[in-house]
Amino acid sequence: MSPTPVAVTGVGCLCAAGPDLPRCVEALFRPRGTPRPPTRFATDHSVRFPVFEVADDLAEEGGRELLRTSRLALRAAREALADSGWDPAELRRLRVGVCLGTTVGSAMNNEEFYREFRAGGAPELAPIQRFLGSNPAASVARAWGLAGPCQTVVNACSSGTDAVALGAAWLRAGTCDVVLAGGADELCRVTYDGFASLQIAAPEGCRPFDRNRRGLNLGEGAAVLVLEGEELRRGRGGRARARVLGYGAASDAHHLTAPHPEGAGLRRALAQALATAGLGPAEVAFVNAHGTATPDNDRVEGRVLAEALPGVPFLSTKGWTGHALGAAGALEAAFTVACLEAGRVPASAGFAEPDPEVGAVPTAAEVAFAGRAALSQSLAFGGSNAVLALGRGEP
Repeated sequence: MSPTPVAVTGVGCLCAAGPDLPRCVEALFRPRGTPRPPTRFATDHSVRFPVFEVADDLAEEGGRELLRTSRLALRAAREALADSGWDPAELRRLRVGVCLGTTVGSAMNNEEFYREFRAGGAPELAPIQRFLGSNPAASVARAWGLAGPCQTVVNACSSGTDAVALGAAWLRAGTCDVVLAGGADELCRVTYDGFASLQIAAPEGCRPFDRNRRGLNLGEGAAVLVLEGEELRRGRGGRARARVLGYGAASDAHHLTAPHPEGAGLRRALAQALATAGLGPAEVAFVNAHGTATPDNDRVEGRVLAEALPGVPFLSTKGWTGHALGAAGALEAAFTVACLEAGRVPASAGFAEPDPEVGAVPTAAEVAFAGRAALSQSLAFGGSNAVLALGRGEP
C-alpha cells in the first residue's frame, strides 16, 4: 500500500546557479556555469581545483553570529516560507518540524582557533560559540520559533534527500502539521583537500556521464521544501507545487567511498521508491541523477538506470551547482519540483561524448514530457543510496 502523498507547498534554494529557485531554474536552461578556484581559503595544491561558490552577499541571513551553512539554510527557508504563503506567526501555533541535511555543516572551519590553541595560545572563544550555536536545523527553528521536532541529518551526500523523506514521514506519522525539510552545506578547505587527495576532483568544469569525465567540482548552497498534509493544505487554500510520493533507501555494505560495482544498494533503493509511490517504470518522466562526474559513480549509476528504467530521460544538474554534498539532494529535489511544473528538463550540463561503460546517455538537449512523476536520487560515501519519488502538484 502506497503512503499518503505529502504536499510540497513552498520551495526555496540558492547555489552558484542563482540566488533563488526561479533564477536557478532559468540558469539550468542556459549554458552551464563556470567553476573557479576557491576564494575563501587557500591550499598548497599545484592544481587549484575549481568550485562553484555562492557569493558572500547571499549568505548574510542571520548575521555573523552564525556560521555560513546556517546562514545559507536561513535564506533558503525564508524563500520557501514566503513561497508557501504561510504567515510565520501562524506557524508558531502549529507543530512545525525542521529537518535539514548537511555534511561538514561548518564544523571544520575553525582552523585558526585550533592552530592557536595547539600552539599553547589562548584564542578568543567566539569561533567555538558560533559553532555551538550554528546547528543548521536548530538555527532555522530558532529564527521562526518553530517548536516541533528538530533534526540535522548527517549521512554524507544523501543527507538532503534523507532529510526530505524523514520530514514527510513525520507528517504521515502525525508527529507534525508542517515540516521544513532540505539541506545546507558550505565549501570547506578540509573537504576540498579530501576530494583532491582521493584524486576525484576535476581540474576543469565537471562532465557527468561523459566519456572524458575527470571528476567532480565541489559546490555549496541550500534548499528547503515546506511540506504539509493534504487536509491542512486544502483547509488553508495552499497550493501544492508537488507531492512526495515515495522514498527508498539502501546500503551497499561494500566500501567507505566507492559504490558497489553492480549498484546493489541503488537498485534496492530505486525499487523501493517506485513501490512505495505505486509507480511503474513507464510512469517516470525523468530522473534527476546524482551524476557527480567521477568515474565509478557515473558508471554504476548509468548502468542501473539503463537496466531499471530503460529509455527514461535522466540528467545531472551538478554542471551548474557543483557537488554541494549535504545540500545536493535537497537542491536536486527542488529542481525536480520545478521541472515537473515546467514539463521539461534541460540538457545534462557538461555531457558531450557517450561512455560505453556507462551504458546509457543523459539528456543531450532539452526534453519535454507529460508524465506525472520523477525521481531524484543520491549516492553517498559509505554506500548510502536514497531515492525520492516526486509527483506533480495540482492535477
